[in-house]
Amino acid sequence: MTTGLGALLRHVHELMDSAIAEIYAEHGLPGYRPRFSPYVRVLVAEGPMPIRDLARTIGVTHSAASQTVVQLRRCELVTLEKGADARQRIVHLTERARAALPLIEAEWAATERAVGELDAELPVPLSEVLRAAVTALERRPFRARVEAAGSLDSRA
Repeated sequence: MTTGLGALLRHVHELMDSAIAEIYAEHGLPGYRPRFSPYVRVLVAEGPMPIRDLARTIGVTHSAASQTVVQLRRCELVTLEKGADARQRIVHLTERARAALPLIEAEWAATERAVGELDAELPVPLSEVLRAAVTALERRPFRARVEAAGSLDSRA
């Protein structure tokens, strides 16, 4: 049996993500996930903002941003306040998040250097391959590629 592409992608992500999460736990931030850092960094740079704007700035869906904000809130790294519209929630960093900024920034810089080192070991830099894959899939979605690759008979 061969390992599927999805399993390989998840495994590479898990190998990298879990290593960073361990570093945070060892430095007193248990539960902190590497995916939190873009949110924290945007809120530091731009100030409090609605989840919708945070999602757009980071480049994720509103749903993904909402789920991550809930996790950030559980870790007491953000608070939510009502916006002008009753449905809108404004995300604010807590003092706990601000106190963690030196660690978050140091990890971010170290991770960028580590990714550069990993890229140098590979036949083609992983970051280059991933950017090229995103571009290709935006140009022609994967569903269209699968459908063009063969007949899919739903009566299987």
